[in-house]
Amino acid sequence: QVQLVESGGGLVQPGGSLRLSCAASGSIFDIYAMGWYRQAPGKQRELVARIISDGRTNYADSVKGRFTISRDNAKNTVFLQMNSLEPEDTAVYYCKVTILGRNYWGQGTQVTVSS
Repeated sequence: QVQLVESGGGLVQPGGSLRLSCAASGSIFDIYAMGWYRQAPGKQRELVARIISDGRTNYADSVKGRFTISRDNAKNTVFLQMNSLEPEDTAVYYCKVTILGRNYWGQGTQVTVSS
């Protein structure tokens, strides 16, 4: 079993910043990829950013230049630094970890960008 614990969501004004964290624990042998997805009301869940084991990253076009994903392999933790937040970034953010071909999801953390 793999457990994911997310933290760092909240309410922020437009232009502000938040940092999300997701720590994985349990039966972790080889994490291939760690990433963040988001789902806004009435919309499909979408990829925000992903980092794989060799350090390569990819981002949604809408967050390039504003969000940065990083990981601490020793602590099995992935971070998402979100700057210049916009109301359109409001969503529930989910952490996803891929281990030996299986995907594991966190419970989600709400990010609300509003004045």
